[in-house]
Amino acid sequence: MTALSHTRFLAWLAVILAGVVLPVVTMLLLRDATAPAPLATVGGPILAVGLMGVAMIAAAIAGRWWIGVLLALLGGVGLIQLARALGMPPSPHPLSTGFAMIIASASFAARGTLFSRAIPRNGWLMALFVVAGEAAMLFTASYLPAWLLVLLPAQWASTAIQTALTGTGTLAASSALLALAGTAATTLLVARLWPRRWPYVLMFSAWLGLSALVWHQPSPPPPLVMAR
Repeated sequence: MTALSHTRFLAWLAVILAGVVLPVVTMLLLRDATAPAPLATVGGPILAVGLMGVAMIAAAIAGRWWIGVLLALLGGVGLIQLARALGMPPSPHPLSTGFAMIIASASFAARGTLFSRAIPRNGWLMALFVVAGEAAMLFTASYLPAWLLVLLPAQWASTAIQTALTGTGTLAASSALLALAGTAATTLLVARLWPRRWPYVLMFSAWLGLSALVWHQPSPPPPLVMAR
């Protein structure tokens, strides 16, 4: 096996581990949990991590935004089916859930595409570090200050998906969805204009502005869901 093929093997292995194995193991561990919450109430963070792991790392490997989006959505559908098999009740808003997953996947894949342009051959490593960092913060969100969480696209995705799964649909999470869509658009612009550096100012300005929007228009907490 050549060095390049070995690296690509490790990269795709990272996609499977971060985007599939980690969410699946988490679901299995929470399958019979009754405290602090059943599986349905943590579906948002789990799906957000799965989508992020696949979309961002796969797009960074392939250098193609649509590949990251497509693979993430396929993985997300599989995770939802597994969650249903493990006892998660059907989403009251399946269209809202699908819409939130599409927007989240598009946003994560956009960052992976940028990493592939900025760090050729090793962009997937940067994507892996970002996924690991945001996933760790997402799973320890209860211990982190609100001002820090509002800066995380993974938290935006978690909020939007969770609201669709157990809440009132996408309208309640409109600020999070708008933030995800806005960062996707500006990140893709930066990737397209690479190696020009000035668009980074636009990207970071949009990120901070959209984070402020999420801060000032937070989504309401979803209702509690009783275990089936």
